[in-house]
Amino acid sequence: MTAGLFGTILVATDGSEKNRAAVEEALRIGRTSGSAVHAVYVADTLESASADVVIRDTWELLQREGEQALDRVRGMAGGVQLETVILEGKPAAEIVKYAGEKGIDLIVIGTQGKRGIERILLGSVAESIIRAAPCKILVVK
Repeated sequence: MTAGLFGTILVATDGSEKNRAAVEEALRIGRTSGSAVHAVYVADTLESASADVVIRDTWELLQREGEQALDRVRGMAGGVQLETVILEGKPAAEIVKYAGEKGIDLIVIGTQGKRGIERILLGSVAESIIRAAPCKILVVK
């Protein structure tokens, strides 16, 4: 691997088209600098649910969505050293924790994700990551 500015890059993805610019930028930087890229999808766990069946069904849906989102990143990687992972929990906290555990040098996040309320929440996720991250952050519009 070429010694670049960033040895490891983390890109958070939700699989949405609006998040694509952040994924493309992370992969471009990884390709240019020879960095390893970690693509992370966080299955946002529910704080409460009415029944175990609902929890199980929701968990399975989130896992499928995560795999689809990461498959899109894999399809775009084009020779970049890529590691993909689905995490479970609150997105900002899990991304920051993963970055610290893996010694990530740069986190790339988008300002927009899924539609509606999720779009508002992604903004707060980005803000929380910016405040708590143990490394540099690149925010892509």
